[in-house]
Amino acid sequence: MRDKAVQIFRKVLKSPLSLALLGCAAVVALAPAVPAEAGIRDMLNINEQPGVVPTKQESLLPPEFRPQPVYFRSNEPPGTIIINTDERFLYLVQSDNRAIRYGVGVGRDGFQWSGLLKISRKAEWPDWRPPAEMIQRQPYLPRFMAGGEGNPMGARALYLGDTIYRIHGTNQPQTIGHALSSGCFRMVNNDVMDLYERVPVGTKVIVRQQAKL
Repeated sequence: MRDKAVQIFRKVLKSPLSLALLGCAAVVALAPAVPAEAGIRDMLNINEQPGVVPTKQESLLPPEFRPQPVYFRSNEPPGTIIINTDERFLYLVQSDNRAIRYGVGVGRDGFQWSGLLKISRKAEWPDWRPPAEMIQRQPYLPRFMAGGEGNPMGARALYLGDTIYRIHGTNQPQTIGHALSSGCFRMVNNDVMDLYERVPVGTKVIVRQQAKL
């Protein structure tokens, strides 16, 4: 089944229409496209796994999703966070058309959004209270889980405005680079801890979602 899905996905990538659409995309940063394997994994159903603690090897991301300085043209001031949901990248704007780029996991179809918010609160090893909608979809989830290594919220959380959305760590590093969350933005714990130290409460966060044709 998986091999058949890969063959179909490769045929789509080779079609003239797909190449035309890719050529018309307005990419500001010099960043690689999401790997073809991401498209395959996005079709999978990966539920939350409270209590699972990933190993160091499992938390090692592919090179393209590891934190790195990149060329990034933006009119936003240094310190601004820009998330591109289609690329699966979070950019922390620096001076001189530069940014620090991190790989992130984003919302699945029906849970993606775009907008402008600010970081309203920060927390270390946050507790987790799954919303009622998530519990309805995954009844096995606990109603409350204290912060820790096996907590799906991970090592740090940056709360976005007065919404339910957050930039947070994860105990599922395999989901980075894919669209599988309920609208929050996931990072591996080392990356979210690094970002946490770099940005204060009040930081502007811009979430961009590319228009679909």
